[in-house]
Amino acid sequence: MKITYTKRYSILPFVQRWVKRFRTHSIQSIIMWSFSAFILLIVIVVAVLLFNKFSRSAEQSVFLNAQQIVDQVSYNLEDYVDGMAQLYRAIEENMLADGQWDDEQVTKQLDTIMRSRDDIVSIALFNDQGDLLRNHPAIPVKSSAKVTEQSWFHSAMRVSDHLSFSLPHVQNLYDHTFEWVVTMSKGITVVHDGEPMYVILLVDINFKKIDELSSRISLGKRGYAYIIDEGAGNIVYHPQQQLIYMGLRNESVERALTSSESYIDESDGVKRLNTVKSVVNIGWKIVGVSYLDEIMTTREEVNRYLVRVVAIVLVLAIAVSLILSAMLTRPIRRMGRTMKAVERGDFDVELPLQGPLEVVQLSSRFNLMLNKIRQLMKQIVKEQESKRKYELEALQAQINPHFLYNTLNSVVRMVGMSKKEEVITMITSLSKLFRLSLSKGKTSISVREELEHARHYLTIQQMRYKQKFDFAIEADEAALSCYTLKLVLQPLIENAIVHGIEYMVDQGHIRIGAAVKGELLEMTVTDNGVGMTPEMVEGILDAKETPHNPAQFINTAGSGVAVRNVHDRIRLYYGKRYGLEFESEQEAGTTVRIRIPVIHDMDEEEREHD
Repeated sequence: MKITYTKRYSILPFVQRWVKRFRTHSIQSIIMWSFSAFILLIVIVVAVLLFNKFSRSAEQSVFLNAQQIVDQVSYNLEDYVDGMAQLYRAIEENMLADGQWDDEQVTKQLDTIMRSRDDIVSIALFNDQGDLLRNHPAIPVKSSAKVTEQSWFHSAMRVSDHLSFSLPHVQNLYDHTFEWVVTMSKGITVVHDGEPMYVILLVDINFKKIDELSSRISLGKRGYAYIIDEGAGNIVYHPQQQLIYMGLRNESVERALTSSESYIDESDGVKRLNTVKSVVNIGWKIVGVSYLDEIMTTREEVNRYLVRVVAIVLVLAIAVSLILSAMLTRPIRRMGRTMKAVERGDFDVELPLQGPLEVVQLSSRFNLMLNKIRQLMKQIVKEQESKRKYELEALQAQINPHFLYNTLNSVVRMVGMSKKEEVITMITSLSKLFRLSLSKGKTSISVREELEHARHYLTIQQMRYKQKFDFAIEADEAALSCYTLKLVLQPLIENAIVHGIEYMVDQGHIRIGAAVKGELLEMTVTDNGVGMTPEMVEGILDAKETPHNPAQFINTAGSGVAVRNVHDRIRLYYGKRYGLEFESEQEAGTTVRIRIPVIHDMDEEEREHD
């Protein structure tokens, strides 16, 4: 039990690693490589089976083809030999029928036979002493020819009335003839001039015909056939006869003589298939030689062909699997891109309901989820906007009593100093200021009214600060009829007075401007106060406390909080494209630009707010 447990424990992490690695791949790669591997496996198995089947079939085909070719040559030789035997009988009947071979009629018949067969070289008749009795054509016998020592003569003398075939040889009986022939001979007893006489009939046939029949054999690119004599074991015919005579080539004649079926030998270091067939009535054997390496070459060609087929099928399988996996995973990838867009905050996307049924169902559920999220976000935004509006209105309500207290305190001081005209001016400006602030409960007023409100506010502050600054208000006529949120200039003017001019030694100056620039309404508040550093300009609209935006700055009434609230109000009502923009330089002053859209109608502005 302990050994089994250890073995399972050692294999499990390996399997887990492979499973984990497989899971980390994309669905497309898994489908592609799985499909390709499956197709490749099937193709390889089929290719191996086909290769083995073809190899066996090729071997059987080679054996059968070699046997059929050798059999056909054997049949052709047998037919040829039978034809020559019949021709020999015809010559025998025409020449020896009456025992008169010198008759003129016999000569005519022999001429006819010689003209009809171009493979007959000569016909001759000898007695048992080797003396020439008659030949055709009539050519003198060589004086050196020893007829009684010839093999055909011994065969005829040894077995009477038996037709013998000699080995191929050069004709050596007659002068000036050197043809390669096979000799047919037969010993016959005839009655000549009333007395029995033993004669030998000799017919030389041209070996060229037998050579042609044998040389036509085609056993592959290098295969051949040769003929051997079963009696003496001599080679009758060989396509490389000269090399055989010179001893430069050998054949396994001994085994061919004793074999009656095909066999394989390696006499010269190369495997060869030897197919044996006997030629009846002549005592010859035909041996067909086929080289087995040609079969191997065919196998290699088939192997290369199958490798190419496997490679092509693999490429096609990868291409098809790539296309198929891409088609199957395209909806999933599209879903992934959409989810990334949602992660980046884009909730306006929507998945098309395309692809397989499961993907369509997932896309539908995802779209429903996004729609619900958008509804919840709109609800949250609406609630936050309402909350922000209420907070800004509450802040505005907090600022107004503070300003009223300071103004009334200044009026009391001026009454004590008997400054009646200044008191009248201040109280008049204060009343008009609050009348414009109320504006019958409206959120937006005309630029003309906003500038009028700013003028009264500046008048009151100028009197409070004992003429420490002067001011100027300039506006284009086109800008006066536009509408804007009310009380956007007052916090900026207060910021300019408290943080820009109050601590100056010289006379301060504040300039208020309004102009239409294309589709923008731009109002500016410019002072020649102490200015701000770039860090303070950068952080003045930041709601967080930073080293460049200290708590005492952002919490000062009429400065950081009020200015930032003006910026937030504008962006809340008109969008994030609009708001405040600061330009300031120390000891040179500050310019604040208010940028809002151009609105000429109160109803239009209300629609914009909605």
